[in-house]
Amino acid sequence: MKKIAILGSTGSIGTQTLDVVDMHPERFQVEGLAAGGNIELLIEQAKRYRPKKVSVGSKELAETVAPHLPVETQLFYGKEGLVEVAAGTDADTVVTAVMGSVGLESTLAAIEAGKQIGLANKETLITAGHIVTARAAAKGVPLLPIDSEHSAIFQCLNGEPRERVMGITLTASGGSFRNLTREQLKEVTVEDALKHPNWSMGSKITIDSATMVNKGLEVIEAHWLFGLRYDQIDVLLHPESIIHSYVEFNDTSIIAQLGNPDMRVPIQYALTYPDRLPSPAKRLSLAQASELHFREMDMERFPCLRMAYECGKMGGTATTAFNAANEVAVARFLRKEISFLKIEDIIASVLEAHRNEDEPDLEEIARCDQESRQLAFSL
Repeated sequence: MKKIAILGSTGSIGTQTLDVVDMHPERFQVEGLAAGGNIELLIEQAKRYRPKKVSVGSKELAETVAPHLPVETQLFYGKEGLVEVAAGTDADTVVTAVMGSVGLESTLAAIEAGKQIGLANKETLITAGHIVTARAAAKGVPLLPIDSEHSAIFQCLNGEPRERVMGITLTASGGSFRNLTREQLKEVTVEDALKHPNWSMGSKITIDSATMVNKGLEVIEAHWLFGLRYDQIDVLLHPESIIHSYVEFNDTSIIAQLGNPDMRVPIQYALTYPDRLPSPAKRLSLAQASELHFREMDMERFPCLRMAYECGKMGGTATTAFNAANEVAVARFLRKEISFLKIEDIIASVLEAHRNEDEPDLEEIARCDQESRQLAFSL
């Protein structure tokens, strides 16, 4: 039986991870759960799965949760609580599904403790990819991707020497506004942006999908996960989200991973690798799908993707600044403080003011993150 801990258990990835656990209760045991503010759902999860450790976002929330937990469950809170759930249980695998750069410290703690990482918190590699991958390699800890695109690449690369890889292509649905012009984007609302045509995801990642920031973050993440140059990583618009990504080899062969859009498939593969188990997802019928469509990515239409590539190639703290500016801008858009197109304006302004530092340590990364957020809040 595999023992798991889930950071971000009440979010989209966390709840779907527990769906996988429910389908295979004989294969998994939940050792730890960590959530932010959705304490009602966390209490339900704690009562059902009876983990040894639980963490919430703050001391005040912990005081509210405490009377409702099983007697054997220990309660923690804040950043220290995340670290405790990540590294302080008997879990073999830690699913890192918290949103944003807050997941970095707990992921590093889990790596230090020798836990296998099911990586859904892409910001961990965006802000500190050089540190995370080096520490994982030193500890012999696998970083198993949960993003559907990176899981697809991971599966396509199985058994293939990396020197035979010509390049990889990450597919993008295009998000909620894939068929709108730049002029039409001036009038879109938060409610419009949250209507993703294919995937069931949290609000932040759904907005990132619409701006194409999410795909830009995935490009940077792929660079670190698979050790590829940025000129080896391409993005293709694929509205149906059936081909999740593909790899081209030096003999011109292309291997792709296909399936219906369902995050439980890559989640389960990360938990069971190298094994495969029956999945709760609907089976794919290509005959029923009938047609698949593809379009070249337009960097003028999606400038956030262009900026992500530029930051990735620059390296250093540029990707930290990009991520921090986006997190703040998306939060402001969701609060209806700014328009949709202002998201990319804020990111561009923060990057213009940014002074890049090569090979930053954790302290320099934290300082860049804070300064970038402060500027993004003020714009």
